Amino acid sequence: MPHDYSYTGIEGVEGKLKEVSFMPSTIETIDTAFLNYINDTLNISVTTNKGFKKVPVIWVSAERALQIKRDKGLRDDKGILKLPILTIERKSMKKDPSMKGVAWAHIPETNDRKGGALVVARRIQQEKTSNFLNADSARLEGSMSAADVGVGQQNFPSKNPGKVVYETVSMPIPTYIVVDYAVTVRTEYQQQINEIITPFITKTGQINNFFIEHEGHRFEGFIQGDFGQSSNVASLGEEERMYEVPITIKILGYLIGEGPNRERPKITIRENAVEVKIPRERVIMGDIPEFDSTRSIDLFYKE
Repeated sequence: MPHDYSYTGIEGVEGKLKEVSFMPSTIETIDTAFLNYINDTLNISVTTNKGFKKVPVIWVSAERALQIKRDKGLRDDKGILKLPILTIERKSMKKDPSMKGVAWAHIPETNDRKGGALVVARRIQQEKTSNFLNADSARLEGSMSAADVGVGQQNFPSKNPGKVVYETVSMPIPTYIVVDYAVTVRTEYQQQINEIITPFITKTGQINNFFIEHEGHRFEGFIQGDFGQSSNVASLGEEERMYEVPITIKILGYLIGEGPNRERPKITIRENAVEVKIPRERVIMGDIPEFDSTRSIDLFYKE
């Protein structure tokens, strides 16, 4: 069922508001988004002697024993990788102030336990707002013409919400980094090289940028234009024939917070003050009684 946002009092609000689950953005988030783009979005296949088959994609940081255990079909009986294959390696990360996304300016976090810098949402705290409204509605003390005098009944409908408590949701400002990935294509035949690198060249059209996504986060990537090829076919040796093309791709990503080392909350929720009261100072002699039956207000507070 669709969510009911009628409590906001905004006409047509159902088409304007939506709930968004915001996951943290870490280095692993960027890595996973890039791996999914190469493996799932591009989904490159190639012609082999066994038909048109998908090219395996390997993240080279895993140990060799783990790779063999996870997918025994990647290597032959002698432990040699079966070609063709695509490998991905993260080469470097750089925090470049000149390479930023939407959040360009630096906004420091609030210097307290909660922190938070960038406001992302604002909503009504219904329970506390209704408590204030019920208190005003049930109040009978004072002149009936006064604005703060109610009808003696809780949950009484009112056109004037009065004291509204809002929850303001904020988060740390994203920190942008440039991540360099090396995608290496290894095949036995020239035809397979041609079939594999073609999507990298033509997928983005006349430009070289694309977008990757994971867990609600969106990062921009740039494919470098150099597709240098190397091979050992000119040596006419007895070693296994191999063609190799390295492809460099830069990803403009962002990190939010310090990950598991963050002491403050990942998402900060603050509530606004709707009423300010200053208590009176007490004196021993000559003080006005706090509760005076002839007065219509509580003399202990100044509003």
